Amino acid sequence: MPKVRFKGPIEEIKGTLYDVVFKRSPSGKMIVSKSPDMSNVEWSEAQIKQRKGFALASAYAKAALADPKVRAIYEKKAKKQKKRPRNLAISDYFKGKDLLSKK
Repeated sequence: MPKVRFKGPIEEIKGTLYDVVFKRSPSGKMIVSKSPDMSNVEWSEAQIKQRKGFALASAYAKAALADPKVRAIYEKKAKKQKKRPRNLAISDYFKGKDLLSKK
């Protein structure tokens, strides 16, 4: 169910409506796209390996952002680079930069 805020015309809309996705980019621009149909996709071995790696990176990002000190570092970096803290944490995981182990 999409969420819509009205302030004058429409202030914000985000979520999904049937097969259309509404979201906002980190720079603030509205993105409207069609949901992909992934029901008939057969993943290759390389894709399966990458998906597993991304799951590990996502788990690292979740743990890193749960730590207030590490979260502050990522939020500061994210603001400078106009990116999301979670995306930076995932990128760091793939680059081998583990801020959790440096405590």
